[in-house]
Amino acid sequence: MRIAMWSGPRNLSTAMMYAFGNRDDFAVWDEPFYAPYLAATGLNHPMKDAIIAAHETDPQIVARRCIGPIPEGKQHFYMKQMPHHMIDGMPLDWAQDCVHVHLIRHPARVMASYGAKRDEMTLEDIGFPQQAALYEKLGGVVIDSADIRANPEDMLRKLCAAINLDFDPAMVSWPAGRHPQDGVWADHWYGAVHKSTGFAGAEGPLPELTENQDILAKALPMYRFLEAKKL
Repeated sequence: MRIAMWSGPRNLSTAMMYAFGNRDDFAVWDEPFYAPYLAATGLNHPMKDAIIAAHETDPQIVARRCIGPIPEGKQHFYMKQMPHHMIDGMPLDWAQDCVHVHLIRHPARVMASYGAKRDEMTLEDIGFPQQAALYEKLGGVVIDSADIRANPEDMLRKLCAAINLDFDPAMVSWPAGRHPQDGVWADHWYGAVHKSTGFAGAEGPLPELTENQDILAKALPMYRFLEAKKL
């Protein structure tokens, strides 16, 4: 099985990668198209030069690896994918034989977390329009990060059942620290999850955003579209 887990940034996506990566039968890959995306767009993301230097920037090579031999001889392959990385010109034929899962989070929470790590923000940066479009193109299973945090084992069991995968109790916890497959950007983005040994608890009230209300207003209908289809 090859799983493409589609998620915007700041959306529990790294914790989910660690959950699947803690299974003995899964290899994982952290944001395969991030370096090609930065090389193609020239966007000034944190650690941009280091990312381009350390990771493959040719999207065709990345696509071939997505459907090539699964690393480490594992039975299954989990790919943490970002919808906003799939700009025009990025290949998507590799996705035909993947199981697609769409991980969502309320945009107010995404924006509050993203804003703490990067000063600039656009609707496209947080991936809601791209994720909705990919769902319409590829279909798949939708799962909300809030539900996972509220009851990790229950939701992971539901997800595994939905994609015809046996649940493994190893998914609910992992060792603290870096994961061997972390991208080099982990130093900037993954501080909290590196301190964790499992999923954080249920979230409190929605944050009150003092700016970017226009982005929130545009993102909410896209989130609601996907939320209506969640497990």
